[in-house]
Amino acid sequence: MDERGQRKTRVGVVISDKMDKTVVVRVETTHRHPMYGKTLRHVRKFKAHNVQNQARQGDRVLIEETRPLSKEKRWRVAEILEKAR
Repeated sequence: MDERGQRKTRVGVVISDKMDKTVVVRVETTHRHPMYGKTLRHVRKFKAHNVQNQARQGDRVLIEETRPLSKEKRWRVAEILEKAR
């Protein structure tokens, strides 16, 4: 554990890199319905800080929670796990 404590992390795919130093990351989670047992997909979009504009559309990235950087940006790109083809 680092000196700042545990931070929430998510893995997702970059769906937009049109903004400067910002990417939109699509995070998909699955869970089972409590009564019917069907697997449900839950999709959420996060705006993440991308300092040197390294992450591109289609990349799989790890994002981590950080202090508010703007009105909607509360995440930053921790690392790029897989580059898009």
